[in-house]
Amino acid sequence: MTPPIARRLKIDTRKLPAQVFDRCVARAGAIHNRAEREQKAWDSFGKPGRDPNRLNGVMAVVARHGQWMPHLKIAQLRNHWDQVVGPAIAQHSRVADCTDGVLTICTESPVWTTQLTYLVPQLTDTIRKRLDGLTINEIKVTGPQARGFSRTSMRRRRNY
Repeated sequence: MTPPIARRLKIDTRKLPAQVFDRCVARAGAIHNRAEREQKAWDSFGKPGRDPNRLNGVMAVVARHGQWMPHLKIAQLRNHWDQVVGPAIAQHSRVADCTDGVLTICTESPVWTTQLTYLVPQLTDTIRKRLDGLTINEIKVTGPQARGFSRTSMRRRRNY
């Protein structure tokens, strides 16, 4: 024969009804408090101070706390690249990547690569001033990838 549950759980049978009743009372009080808060919320709906925040404010908080800021700053840099380097240079270059504080800029020819390489110190200052919060430790300027030299490429050139 199995002993009663109170004995197995080592609970004093005289205190068991009080413990069960106390839990029921606490639960009922929590439900009552929640119902009161819901009623107060409905009563104050639409009154001053209860209006929701604007979407841009909410999104700014989400971006700050969600570690999205560096990505948003890079997107902003890509969108306003012509304001950073000027319209003439912006037509021949673009922001390729920014990883681990290294900003990579791609150009369409070696001439523009050289031109932008000389402008790296000015670019660094301009980007730091305009995009506060974006960490850039180094700027790499790359040009188009040259074709490799091999015997097969020489044969192809002769056949043309």
